[in-house]
Amino acid sequence: MANNSPKCEAGLPPWLATFADLMSLLLAFFVLLLSFAEIDAIRFQKMAESMKDAFGVQREVPVPDIVMGTSVIKQEFSPSINPDPAIIDEIRQQTTEVEQQHLEVPDGVVDAVIEAERERILEEVARQAEEIREALKLEIEESLVSVETEYTKIIIRINEKGSFPSGSAELNDDFYGVMVRISEAVARTPGNVVVAGHTDDVPISTNRFRSNWELSSARAVTVVHALLDDPNIDPKRIAVEGHADSAPLVPNDSRENRAINRRVELVIQRGEDRERDVLELAR
Repeated sequence: MANNSPKCEAGLPPWLATFADLMSLLLAFFVLLLSFAEIDAIRFQKMAESMKDAFGVQREVPVPDIVMGTSVIKQEFSPSINPDPAIIDEIRQQTTEVEQQHLEVPDGVVDAVIEAERERILEEVARQAEEIREALKLEIEESLVSVETEYTKIIIRINEKGSFPSGSAELNDDFYGVMVRISEAVARTPGNVVVAGHTDDVPISTNRFRSNWELSSARAVTVVHALLDDPNIDPKRIAVEGHADSAPLVPNDSRENRAINRRVELVIQRGEDRERDVLELAR
């Protein structure tokens, strides 16, 4: 009975060639579909986040790392007469616009952040000035020094009374104790320090000082040397200025007023660096 069954012809059956052609055409068709497809990067990211929430196996994608989807085949080629931007350019453009929307901060928000930082700095300045006043309470009561605030500045004003002899840039011996307490207060207070010397309008001309400019500068330098005796004060914080009689507190029209104008000021500046940092971050 087995000998009566039909025999198979040698080789592959004819229909297999047609089937192979069909599979090749289907593969080419799907490759073309993929090459012309546009991948929405934002939708892909949302889908990835949904998959992560649903299955808990999706890789965590940082917020700035927006998926840069591109086509597998089509990169920079466009066969039309008036070629449109290639898919990679479109995806990059869309992604960049989305990133800018997330990075751009409204001006009102920037102003609010800067104002909040400024208010915080002013509160710190007022608190630190009060701490300095408490530390120099005795000297303030004796009118040797005074402490004031001017916006984000703390001004420690050393009066000529008890600090310098008339026409001299040498500190009185009994004033060094006051300078120790001033140095301790400056060391505890952050910020850059400008030490500025001031005189009255009475001209001076001696063997050491040709003018009030030299006298005011020399007194400021003397105060700086006394400050730097404290190892906790960084010299990089310090700057020296001499103003002579160019910035009086009161008119030089009496002996009492001239005495007020003869002074050395330690100006501790707060807040400028931090406001600049806030602006840079906002940009």
